[in-house]
Amino acid sequence: MTLQNKVQIITYPDSMGGNLLTLHYCLRKFLMNAVGGVHILPFFPSSADRGFAPSTYDEVDPQFGTWDDVEKIGADFDLTVDFMVNHISRQSVFFQDYLEKGADSAYADMFLSFSKFGPDGISDDDLAKVYTRKPRPPYLEIQRPDGSIERVWCTFDYEQIDLDWSSPLTRSLMRNVLIRLARTSAKMIRLDAFAYTTVEIGTNCYFLEPAVWELLDWLKGCVAPFGVDVLPEVHEESSYQQKLSQHGFWCYDFSLPMLTLFTLFEHTNKRLLEWLRICPRKQFTTLDTHDGIGIVDVVGLMDDDEIERTIETLYTKGSNAKKVYSGPEYQNLDIYQINCTYYSALSSNDDAYIAARAIQFFSPGIPQVYYVGLLAGENDTELLEQTRNGRDINRHNYSVEEIEEEFKRPVVQRLVKLMEFRSNHPAFQGNFTIAETPEDQLGLTWEHAGHYAALHVDLRSHRAELRHTDLTSGEEVLLVL
Repeated sequence: MTLQNKVQIITYPDSMGGNLLTLHYCLRKFLMNAVGGVHILPFFPSSADRGFAPSTYDEVDPQFGTWDDVEKIGADFDLTVDFMVNHISRQSVFFQDYLEKGADSAYADMFLSFSKFGPDGISDDDLAKVYTRKPRPPYLEIQRPDGSIERVWCTFDYEQIDLDWSSPLTRSLMRNVLIRLARTSAKMIRLDAFAYTTVEIGTNCYFLEPAVWELLDWLKGCVAPFGVDVLPEVHEESSYQQKLSQHGFWCYDFSLPMLTLFTLFEHTNKRLLEWLRICPRKQFTTLDTHDGIGIVDVVGLMDDDEIERTIETLYTKGSNAKKVYSGPEYQNLDIYQINCTYYSALSSNDDAYIAARAIQFFSPGIPQVYYVGLLAGENDTELLEQTRNGRDINRHNYSVEEIEEEFKRPVVQRLVKLMEFRSNHPAFQGNFTIAETPEDQLGLTWEHAGHYAALHVDLRSHRAELRHTDLTSGEEVLLVL
């Protein structure tokens, strides 16, 4: 399996036109020359978290379409699909059977009952050590039909029940799920919330080594015979991505969003270049995803004062960006993320936004663009107020008619042109270098087989210029992005 080194789109199955059929239409109509891949966020039947609490992987939720729709998209683009490795729906047949029958359930060993940790369960001191991103301990109290009460491990939403990966039963059942996914047209399976899969009492239960490597090798081994790879999703400071890279796995660059904001807000290339010199090369770059803008991901790359200044600038100058939208009033799950579209974070300034995307596209890795970012979407405060869910500020669902209008906007046309260049110029198959520039300038270059592409960004004016070889004549071409 070889992924194309081209821009990819991240989208929900219903966010571009309402279903998978219209998603395919929009991808073909507007982006055939601009993108090489698409990550379709969970399209399975689910009881919560917009697809991330799957009850089964055997079906596509009928409101989105069918497996045939998924396969047709996969025939045109490198396809990434999700496997929620940490948990499964509370409404799944597995957990419902366990809820009814308890220890007599055929699926009892799939779950982390506190009884597995000894007759006294887990002490409050040990629970306090567990790394969570919400203000509650990681368990759900369930009441069985006979009135008995039991605690089961539950890291995220109460509809997302953690799986016990030390159980042979879990591995047997989930192996079949992974094989099912690998036999589709997918080239990559994203392992959602992977770092929370290792549970050992007395620790923080987060990315515990060496257990994570044994599990990750096992997961990859399930899909590798079909030419499919895995992408572990880990939202944490950059050393975790470095470890994944050192072990030969794909990883995300979740540090780039905050670093790029800091670079443009404060007109300095210093922190960004420090990271670009050492960041993994086998990675996917992002500025925006279905989650918020990550803060914890830049710990160690920016100091506390720089992080705080970046956050304050975003809230002060951003378009409709308010601290309350990332707080408990709006059901915020992750205290380490900011709920805001990237375009709004940059004050809806077209030049700053294009400069940010140019920086992303010239950074090492395969670029991913979230569908709201593709359309330079602003904060959807109307949807936010309807749902009272902070993350919905960056989850507007576009009709086909809206998408057609959005593609007429100059900023979107500029972005698509830049995406087409990044996806098709041969220079990006080669070597990456950083130019010597003043601190308020940025120069990044790619070279391959006699071709080159050189980006220069004025970090004060946000003017971005691109010099590159013409593919026909070989002459240098200058573009103002």
